[in-house]
Amino acid sequence: MSLKGKRIGFGLTGSHCTYDSVFPEIEKLINEGAEVIPVVTSTVQNTETRFGNGEDWVARIEQLTGNQAVDTIVKAEPLGPKLPLDCMVIAPMTGNSMSKMANALTDSPVLMAAKATMRNHRPVVVAISTNDALGLNGINLMRLMAAKDIYFVPYGQDNPEGKPSSMVARMSLIRDTIVAAIDGEQIQPVIIERFKDELT
Repeated sequence: MSLKGKRIGFGLTGSHCTYDSVFPEIEKLINEGAEVIPVVTSTVQNTETRFGNGEDWVARIEQLTGNQAVDTIVKAEPLGPKLPLDCMVIAPMTGNSMSKMANALTDSPVLMAAKATMRNHRPVVVAISTNDALGLNGINLMRLMAAKDIYFVPYGQDNPEGKPSSMVARMSLIRDTIVAAIDGEQIQPVIIERFKDELT
């Protein structure tokens, strides 16, 4: 399936260390002809880290997509009934956002965009990046994996020795996961040895 002409929401949450691996994947979607609508949390907008300034990241995604970032809950709500998406992607999805989504809390533009998309029974593709996927957040991860209309970019432990509870998606599989999700399928395998991918 080609993504040409598809309308894809792309949500960023606060895992700043993974942005460099996410932005090339956004570019691939655009190059294939998809319209990408960026959606950002307040953490993305307002946080300055060693990985960069929030305002700069927002400006970069707006320039890349050619669309203004959806940066409030009010702006995100119409992505349901009025301006529907073919697919909503959240990459990266932090453990914080994952726990909220799993417990039906909608307190950010990204989570509202996801809720609006699921309201239309359109797929939401999630690419996790969390230090406690195999810790307290494990229950939330499994809850989302069992939920209808939610699909996962394959993920694995990114640093089994140093951070044994941490799991991160293989961002290079975002496009393939979207294609499968639009067809109602979960790409397989879901659990991978992600840390090996980083070494090759």
